[in-house]
Amino acid sequence: MVEPVVAQHILIAAMAGAMVVLFGAIYAMLFAWSKIKKDPRYMIGAYFAYSIFVVFTAIMAYTLNLTGFWYSIVAVMLIGYLLAPHGVWHLCVGTHKQEVEAIE
Repeated sequence: MVEPVVAQHILIAAMAGAMVVLFGAIYAMLFAWSKIKKDPRYMIGAYFAYSIFVVFTAIMAYTLNLTGFWYSIVAVMLIGYLLAPHGVWHLCVGTHKQEVEAIE
């Protein structure tokens, strides 16, 4: 049987959700800047933002009483969000490779 969420936990989950959105965006932004500017310091910042993203995701999952199957979905989504920017970057570079070569 599923336990209901405690009323006080809803506010904590909402704040954690806002932080998930914020640090997810910071991670994606720093990842892109690292690739565009070819500066590994931005990638360090990106992974730091991702680690904070993971912490707030865990807080949100805990406060919403996610367990079992739902917890595994959260884990898969975290792995996907870690790997997705790499795939999107390679897709963008491959798609626009001919345009960049034409300009140069």
